[in-house]
Amino acid sequence: MKHTNIRVVITGASSGIGAATAIAFARQGARLVLAARGKEGLEDTARRCRAAGGEAETAVVDVTDAGAVARFARVAHDHLEEIDLWFSDVGIGVVGKYHEVPLDDHRRVVETNLLSHMHDAHAVLPIFRRQGRGIWVNMISAGGFIASPYAAAYSASKFGLRGFSEALRGELRDQPDIHVCDVYPTFVDTPGFEHAGNYTGAKLSYPPGVLDPEKVADAVVKLATQPRATTVIGAPASMLKLGELASPATTSLMGRFLDTWSRRADRTDNTTGSMYKPPREASGIRSHGLRPEPNGHAKLAVGAALLAAVVGVGLARRRS
Repeated sequence: MKHTNIRVVITGASSGIGAATAIAFARQGARLVLAARGKEGLEDTARRCRAAGGEAETAVVDVTDAGAVARFARVAHDHLEEIDLWFSDVGIGVVGKYHEVPLDDHRRVVETNLLSHMHDAHAVLPIFRRQGRGIWVNMISAGGFIASPYAAAYSASKFGLRGFSEALRGELRDQPDIHVCDVYPTFVDTPGFEHAGNYTGAKLSYPPGVLDPEKVADAVVKLATQPRATTVIGAPASMLKLGELASPATTSLMGRFLDTWSRRADRTDNTTGSMYKPPREASGIRSHGLRPEPNGHAKLAVGAALLAAVVGVGLARRRS
């Protein structure tokens, strides 16, 4: 079913999932207003959207600035006249042991991943209330259920986003046509690792089983006509919830694995990535050479078995 003339706002649209989702909506004939920090990436996404059959306008916005987001929301609404769906997709990360990463970098991650989404919601919910309808899509990640060692601030921000969405749904219980939709993908092949800060001394790469960004984009497009509170992509929702129950054992195993990985991986210098400044050029939708080789399926199977074992041990401990 085509969402012809659906009016969509996307923040974090300059690369990765945000760009893929913009293009997916454009193929449906959507009218789009796209925002991000990077002008070059935005222009690249807008060009692809127009080629795909949609309309796209862009605005350079730093979503960590609440006032800038509020002004952007007004401009987007004036242009579109109404907003059917707002997709908050901005996100960054920094990798490293918590005490070895500068506190300013941790703060930047929380500001970007948590506060910026709160800024988006604060700007668009009054619009939805006046309209009497609307869909806010909140990109979280599987990291909103299972904490990740070496990414403490990222975990804090994603757990916070999940609680934030749940609180909003409670407040909107009397607004049946206003929906808060959370999206929880596992690892997705985007330029995210290339943009991340890295204090491990090890070169980052995606694990086997990484998702195509278009798969996540299709799930977001589907929410435009079939909104739902929770969408998990790349793993059963029950597995994430079980993993959360077994969290102490899961995070301990992950911590040991990351300790070993950081010692054995190819070496690289520490970097803040693009946490403070956007890339100078368009980054595109996928990563550049960070996706694992197809022969990684065996490793993925072993990893899944280990996770299942950890979950079982955690549940057994809880019962005892």
